[in-house]
Amino acid sequence: MDDVTKNIMIVGVGGQGTLLTSRILGGLMSDAGYDVKISEVHGMAQRGGSVVTYVRYGKTVHEPIVEEGQADVLIAFERLEAARYAHFLKKDGVLILNDERIDPMPVVTGKAEYPENIKEELGKTYTVYSVDAMSEAKKLGNPKVFNLVVLGMAARHMDFSKEQWIKVIEAKVPPKTVEINKKAFESGYQA
Repeated sequence: MDDVTKNIMIVGVGGQGTLLTSRILGGLMSDAGYDVKISEVHGMAQRGGSVVTYVRYGKTVHEPIVEEGQADVLIAFERLEAARYAHFLKKDGVLILNDERIDPMPVVTGKAEYPENIKEELGKTYTVYSVDAMSEAKKLGNPKVFNLVVLGMAARHMDFSKEQWIKVIEAKVPPKTVEINKKAFESGYQA
């Protein structure tokens, strides 16, 4: 195990499963023998506000917060959140994008407009992998597992085996949902 700390950010809006996703990541990295620090930042999460989770792992991790320009992987559960936090990515970082639009309150109330072409604009600067995770989750019969579809896609850009991912998913998701979450992960992994 080298002494390089890896940085992952998960961004989305309240209710999208960012916290479960961070617990899965933390469990995976801890099981692999890494020191792991997780920090969650909530901005009116219960009202659809931004939720940001930092996951840092390595031989020894001192700080839980990812600095701008330091994220190896940015997992975004919504387009606008991806745009809002993309500057945290390293030059060679990877953006995993759930291609979904959720209007924030200023857009809902008519005080702001939702930006057009977010994915295309991000693709000009960053390496972007996109998936319509909600459609995939609905095909599986449960829209709530879309976050595992996104995580499955992200897993292909991290240094852990598929078997390691499956083991921690089995341990971290509610027991009744293990099979559907594994199917969702597999769907994203194959995307």
